[in-house]
Amino acid sequence: MTTTPAERIGGWLLGPLAWLLLTLLSTSLALMLYATALLTPQTVAALGAQTLKENVLWFVSFAFAIAIWYYTLWLVIAFFKRRRSVPKHYIIWSLICVLLSLKAFAFSPISDDLAVRQLLFPLLAAALMVPYFKRSQRVKKTFVNP
Repeated sequence: MTTTPAERIGGWLLGPLAWLLLTLLSTSLALMLYATALLTPQTVAALGAQTLKENVLWFVSFAFAIAIWYYTLWLVIAFFKRRRSVPKHYIIWSLICVLLSLKAFAFSPISDDLAVRQLLFPLLAAALMVPYFKRSQRVKKTFVNP
């Protein structure tokens, strides 16, 4: 019985890997900002002065940032290990990023130009990479490990 070894990560797969690594870096920085806010007495006092609803929304946002950080970290590790589940989870992760961008676009008090730019990159990445992960033979040959 002969088995063919998995292909190396290369070609168009370097784009999604770079996107994952950049997302991991940016969510790490966001978590550092949350942690700094929780450790600064002025911010803690400002949070205490907010209404319960605003505090709940702040902590829900913090929890989502932690969750997306863990999911991205797990996906990066699985990507390097060339796990069989990576294509499915990359598609899910990509759609979650689009949903989070839509949430920011709809509910953040930022300018429309900045919101559209923040929405454009996840939409473009999902539009290009989801079909690639679903149909590419290279993806099927690369991610073969259990």
